[in-house]
Amino acid sequence: MSRKCALTGKRPDFGNAVSHSQRKTRRVRNVNIQRRRVWVEDEKRWVRMNLSARVMKTLVKKGLRRFLKDEGLRLKDVI
Repeated sequence: MSRKCALTGKRPDFGNAVSHSQRKTRRVRNVNIQRRRVWVEDEKRWVRMNLSARVMKTLVKKGLRRFLKDEGLRLKDVI
């Protein structure tokens, strides 16, 4: 499973961990990705998706159809 959100495309962020003495070591800030089933009303079926926690919260509020419309996506683009 790739650590990428199916709807927003969020991926891990890379950078430096900087200590008090200014030593720099590479670090990764991962996205909170969960594998969830989402009900697609148009097709009357469940779809498995890798979603970030923030998107799951937004889907509860807006719903899948409105979320895709606001983001300018189609269902075929994300499945």
